Amino acid sequence: MSAFTYNNKTYEVDSMDFLADYNHWDENFAEGMAPKLRISHGLTKEHWDVIYFIRNTFKKIGRCPLFYETCVMNGLQLNEIKILFPTGYLRGACKLAGITYKEGYINRDYLSPASENFNILAAEKAYVVDVRGFLLDPDDWNEIFAVYRAYEMKIPGGKLTDKHWQIIRYLRKSYEKTREVPTVYETCDVNQIDIKGLEQLFPDGYHRGAVKIAGLRVR
Repeated sequence: MSAFTYNNKTYEVDSMDFLADYNHWDENFAEGMAPKLRISHGLTKEHWDVIYFIRNTFKKIGRCPLFYETCVMNGLQLNEIKILFPTGYLRGACKLAGITYKEGYINRDYLSPASENFNILAAEKAYVVDVRGFLLDPDDWNEIFAVYRAYEMKIPGGKLTDKHWQIIRYLRKSYEKTREVPTVYETCDVNQIDIKGLEQLFPDGYHRGAVKIAGLRVR
């Protein structure tokens, strides 16, 4: 992380100048960042309409609105938004709104209540997986890996619930003790869930769903 200062106020930003914590955003940040994004004559009403639409939508649904949604809701054509934000939608409009491309990709509801700041956890993190998407080294796992795997699998309801996290954490703790993935029977018994309930939580299956999200694999 690094720092960005404007009008005697300092903000923590990542290596791409995205605001580290969207809660620390204010108009001063957007005004100071604008010249770095090739907006040299100040932010107009049209800029602010887009910026506040992005922020308000993020607060409501937990993710950055899609480019198409922002254009439609603000009555903008491609050439118009390109003129407003010449460095792009994510690297221009969303950056000025204090939303990173990482937060824009994932609904924050996927994270467990105990999660740290999303950006800090996700920044510059890379995972080595096999061709089927299983994590090669279980010790590299963290919640961000689980979140992205779950997002790709389109977990029902749009988020990881407390029950999902209960099973994920059981799998992790059991593996840490025995260095083996518990059987589906053990997982159901310990977590007091039947096969139907497990299927509803992880429709891709026990191994290809729950175990994969937990960063494990049966060898």
